[in-house]
Amino acid sequence: MFLGQFQHNLDDKGRLMIPARFRELLEGGAYITQGFDKCLMVLTEEYFKQVYERIEAMNLADPTARLLRRLILANAYQVEPDKVGRIVVPQNLRTFLGVTSGELIVAGQGDYFEVWMPTTWSEQMALLQDAEANNARFSTLDLSKTNSASS
Repeated sequence: MFLGQFQHNLDDKGRLMIPARFRELLEGGAYITQGFDKCLMVLTEEYFKQVYERIEAMNLADPTARLLRRLILANAYQVEPDKVGRIVVPQNLRTFLGVTSGELIVAGQGDYFEVWMPTTWSEQMALLQDAEANNARFSTLDLSKTNSASS
């Protein structure tokens, strides 16, 4: 599972160092694509195939489905870490982030990880620091333990 957040550099050739603990999870292949909140998403090949199957099952006559398809698939590239653990971020995705080189944030999201500009990541973290807003956001999330023995 991809967990935690890390600061890594994007070099002037567009290569991003992947955290060591994430590299072994990418051994089966990976895809990078545009994310939803001004970030990039890096998905294992297995998870990308699951996302692809869900997209393929969507109604092609639905304009929202077509937009989502374009967002994810037209911006998706297969990537493989090199011998030192870097992946190449394609130019159009670097342009989308607004970066040519420098520090980026790599943030685990379970089945995938995201790549953020530090300023945009800080804005996301500020949103998550608002306890009152979090109470409202997460009030519908049922985190109670279920006890099958008492059912």
